[in-house]
Amino acid sequence: MQPQALSKKDLLFYGSLATPLAMLGLPLYIYLPTYYSQTLHLNVAVVGMVLFFARLSDVFIDPFLGYTSDQFNSRFGKRKPFIAVGVVVLIISFYALIHPPSSYQVLWLFIFSTLVYFGWSLVSIPYLAWSAEISTDSYEKTRLSSARELFAMFGLILALLIPYLYDVSHSPDQSLQLLYGAFLITLLMMLPLNLFGLNHPALKSQSAIAFWALVHLWKKSPELYRLQGAFVLNSLGNALPATLFLFYVELVLKIPQKTGTFLLVYFAAGIVALPFWSWLSNKIGKSKSWSLSMILASIAFAFVPFLNAGDANAFLLITIISGLSLGADMALPSSMQADIVQKLQKPDENFGGVLFGIWAMLTKLSLAFAVGIGFVILGIVGFDPAAPSQNSLLTLSLLYGTLPVILKLCAVLLIHKQQRDS
Repeated sequence: MQPQALSKKDLLFYGSLATPLAMLGLPLYIYLPTYYSQTLHLNVAVVGMVLFFARLSDVFIDPFLGYTSDQFNSRFGKRKPFIAVGVVVLIISFYALIHPPSSYQVLWLFIFSTLVYFGWSLVSIPYLAWSAEISTDSYEKTRLSSARELFAMFGLILALLIPYLYDVSHSPDQSLQLLYGAFLITLLMMLPLNLFGLNHPALKSQSAIAFWALVHLWKKSPELYRLQGAFVLNSLGNALPATLFLFYVELVLKIPQKTGTFLLVYFAAGIVALPFWSWLSNKIGKSKSWSLSMILASIAFAFVPFLNAGDANAFLLITIISGLSLGADMALPSSMQADIVQKLQKPDENFGGVLFGIWAMLTKLSLAFAVGIGFVILGIVGFDPAAPSQNSLLTLSLLYGTLPVILKLCAVLLIHKQQRDS
């Protein structure tokens, strides 16, 4: 444990892994559902249900992986071996996912999307838990989270620029192929920095905490379950428009050529605002800062249902304002949980991995419900990307713009009930 200030090199080496992960994450929730439904012509509701159950099947493995990571130890450390194995699983399974055969595509989508999510868990859970152990200082953990999310947003920008520069951002198929190659190149550059450059080992194995004991943690610390509940609501509020983005821009706004521009501006705004949210959280507290960011995004998105075809400038303004809150969404909640872990941790117990395993589980649940809710409801109203009805387009607009606002405001109310900042 290092209570002193972390060096810039520490932040660089820790955050570096987030770049290739982000380059893989963006196509998973933006391009992949549209690729299978629009390019491969699978039924929208079927794609939604398959991805929902694929994510759901992997969800409950996450706490177990976190628990195992807590107790694991080797000469390479306790977190790094999981990251290394997870990377291999990701490389193989994502390649298979974007190269489906001509038959059994539904089964193929289920199997390999499940493996992708499993590989993602193997990497992300130890990676997140590691941040709670590198430093005991609350502000330093915020710096670690900010560094990680800054590198993540850099990866997102790369993932957006590559299809945009090659003028294929409107094509899920071509975008997926390009991004997979870029992911491999970036991974070869960044992974060694994280695995071999960071000299802050995770804590050695401590006494195992029984899963039932987690219930006592929630009872002892109401801020923990309130934070996790708010995180689920806000993540769902972010995942819904992300999942439906391509459909909304192409079919409601009718400006598919602007897809890359909107995505690029959104994540660029998040990067620009990230230092501000980090500074503000140090001044007024993390939960207050996060609540303000969600309110800001809600105000912007409240105008989405009133947009019509060709309203590019209005949507661009909404994109910029909502993008400004992205940095807070990505950096502050996980840093708040790291603070709680630090406060509850005992010298003879280690449960950071378990809690971050639950965190990963909640993230996947949010993404699962986003696809399940969005695509299944669109299927129920008869949404056809080739010839959408006015009723289905109205449903698309409400799912894209109105439901996320409701979810985010509920998250703000939940956070507001906390007795004090995490």
